Amino acid sequence: MASICVFCASATGIDPSYLQLAAEVGARIGKDGHQLVSGGGRVSMMGEVAAAARAHGARTLGVIPKHLMGYEVADTESDELLVVDTMRERKALMDAHADAFLVLPGGIGTLEEFFEVWTAGSLGMHPKPVIVLDPDGFYAPLWQFLQSLTERGFVRPAAWQGLHRVGDLDAAFALV
Repeated sequence: MASICVFCASATGIDPSYLQLAAEVGARIGKDGHQLVSGGGRVSMMGEVAAAARAHGARTLGVIPKHLMGYEVADTESDELLVVDTMRERKALMDAHADAFLVLPGGIGTLEEFFEVWTAGSLGMHPKPVIVLDPDGFYAPLWQFLQSLTERGFVRPAAWQGLHRVGDLDAAFALV
């Protein structure tokens, strides 16, 4: 059993296909016997992942700052909900409880979390896989930009090559 930290959107009003993707990821976490580590919200993709994971037998651990309890509607159905003071504490606890990181489509919060764990991993600060599940090319413009940074010498080729970019659930869960 692995503890999989999922980073994804908590924004409302997004395309329903992303909510479906989140539900599929949560279901797979549960079916495969893993634990979910999440940002502790129950809206949008974050909520879909957690609800589907629980519905399929997974234990869920959420970490949410006090400030976001109402905004992200705290996932009080989590098996364990840790309430912290800051976003930095949130990320540190999520990182500490995770064996792997799975990044789904999301906004600036998702990107910030993704870049932090990818950077730390590329610097040897943790050995945990960082996996980006991108079934529809959501991240294609970002990959193009990062590839250009690699070509210009701003991103080490080893860091770029160590990032797992996949297009389907089976490929993502094979890396956990």
